Amino acid sequence: MRPVLQLVAYGELGICWLAWLAAFVGPAWHAAKQRQVANVPSAHLGMVLNVLAFVCVGIHFRPPGFAKTMPELVASLLLGPPSVVLAWEATRYLGKQWHLRGALNANPELVTTGPYNRVRHPIYLSMLGMLLATGMGYTWWPWLVLGLVLLLLGIEICIRVEDKLLETYFQDEFIEYRARVRSYIPFLR
Repeated sequence: MRPVLQLVAYGELGICWLAWLAAFVGPAWHAAKQRQVANVPSAHLGMVLNVLAFVCVGIHFRPPGFAKTMPELVASLLLGPPSVVLAWEATRYLGKQWHLRGALNANPELVTTGPYNRVRHPIYLSMLGMLLATGMGYTWWPWLVLGLVLLLLGIEICIRVEDKLLETYFQDEFIEYRARVRSYIPFLR
């Protein structure tokens, strides 16, 4: 049963990764046409850490006899699809406001509806979900732990930079929003 479940988990991970990445194609195309009014290069370190985190969970180095357990495979199967849906929902609500790095496009609006009503940074939550889905279904645990640490550090750097940018631009409106809505993990400040 486990080998079949492993194949299903691999297949789902592949589909989830393609669908997750596709969520950003349209917004990236539209963002490229937008004029930026603010850009924060200090978010680049966080982005580099995020990329390194995903490299860690994608590493195929494993000890002899490596096999994922049934609970790990089930966790992988359960985490991937909602992460994809969240990425699509988040980019749809952001629309022309989406940008790959810490930046604001011309005529920015503070998006607080849809998934942004539940967490301020749903795309980072979807990244965390995809990293955990990949780690649970594919990765040897030391690489997963390293990837998770790098991702959380990268996300925290990006969120601090982006929140500062949003507070500078939207002032009291963002301060009220930040006080009301969690950062990227629901129920945690």
